[in-house]
Amino acid sequence: MSTHTHAVTPAPAARATSRRRGNPQRSTQAAPWLLIGPFLALFTLTFALPILMAIVSSFQRVERRGLFGEEGVSTVFAGFNNYAQALGDANFITSIGRMMLFGIVQVPVMIALCTLLALLLESASARWPGVFRAAFFLPYGIPGVIATILWSFLYTPGLSPLIDAAKIVGIEVDPLGSGMVLWSIANIVTWTYTGYNMLIVIAQLKSIPGDIYEAAKLDGAGPVRIARSIQLPLIRPALTLTTVFSIIGTLQLFAEPQVLATSSTAIDSGYTPNLAAYTNAFAYNNYNVAAAQAVLIALIAFALSFTFLRLSNRGSK
Repeated sequence: MSTHTHAVTPAPAARATSRRRGNPQRSTQAAPWLLIGPFLALFTLTFALPILMAIVSSFQRVERRGLFGEEGVSTVFAGFNNYAQALGDANFITSIGRMMLFGIVQVPVMIALCTLLALLLESASARWPGVFRAAFFLPYGIPGVIATILWSFLYTPGLSPLIDAAKIVGIEVDPLGSGMVLWSIANIVTWTYTGYNMLIVIAQLKSIPGDIYEAAKLDGAGPVRIARSIQLPLIRPALTLTTVFSIIGTLQLFAEPQVLATSSTAIDSGYTPNLAAYTNAFAYNNYNVAAAQAVLIALIAFALSFTFLRLSNRGSK
């Protein structure tokens, strides 16, 4: 007696249904790309592509044939000539050094201030923390140009009640003078971004388990000991993040000096690296050198951030 096995052929209707349903595994693999597709397109158009164009432009120069370019204009490869011209500009190098000094002073002050505010607002004895968080964060919601205009009134003699009050007690101060205007800008930046950084630190503080606080209190630790031994070590990632953001923002400083330049003769067209690149591009129409300056600013910001992260990681170990 023999047994025969016959293959069963799917009906045409079943095959058609299977084709209509498609491959479930392939659909699952495509779903993430469909979701992040709009972001990738926007990221490419507004971030990656402009950076690529700036890098390409930094290695080019415009050649004009004829006395006034009447015989034609062409773009040719310039090698590192634009970078040499940018690095040979004494005002551009001075502006980088000025921002280094600015960052060395302003960034630690702002990080210390935002950390102190976060610790105070998250302490058990804090009253109305939500109200104060909103009040400290409010300056960040004001555009930088508007904030600088508001502060410029407080920096102008004859208009500022602060300067008038200082004169009464015999203190002569000129916030827009060459010796103080840099720190006047630092004050505006600190006022604007301290609340923003404070919220990042508060978010990290809220992630600390309550059991740790209870164990510390059982051991007799007070608020200062808890802040020093528990909170500060555990919010180290948030402090690192805010410091990196602040380092990058320091080299990108633009709106504040540009607006204050109308009130202060101490601020020239190349007072900050970004302002120097802007002036080259839109005042002198030297877009290629401006692109080289922009690339140099990005490289310096990357190098400083990378160095800080390496030092921070080495310290944590």
